[in-house]
Amino acid sequence: MSKLQVYDPAMCCSTGICGPSVDPVLPRFSADLEWLKSKGVDVERYNLAQDVAAFAANSTVKQALNSQGTKCLPMILVDGRVVSQSDYPTREQLANFTGVAYEPGPVFKTGAADLVGIGLVSLEAKK
Repeated sequence: MSKLQVYDPAMCCSTGICGPSVDPVLPRFSADLEWLKSKGVDVERYNLAQDVAAFAANSTVKQALNSQGTKCLPMILVDGRVVSQSDYPTREQLANFTGVAYEPGPVFKTGAADLVGIGLVSLEAKK
């Protein structure tokens, strides 16, 4: 099976799905990585804020950072080859990169209306 490495920009935690302003792509991407793991793909994920040594140890990533700065992140490598940079790939793209048969993933609702709806439901339950 393939080895997939994710080099994330600096984030507050290893997945970036904490704090008050979560990028809606990150929960989906984290779920997609877990799905790849369940299919036997070796997944490694590095956060620039917490794993600087991993960035320095990979010559491909180091060279990209030196020439492009952090705008090249996130960078995705499969078996040592860059397959994506500057954006988080979709589940379908990840499947294609790793040779895994694509399966649709969960749908994540992250719009403001969804958050308001959650608040309204909890307010109404208190009445």
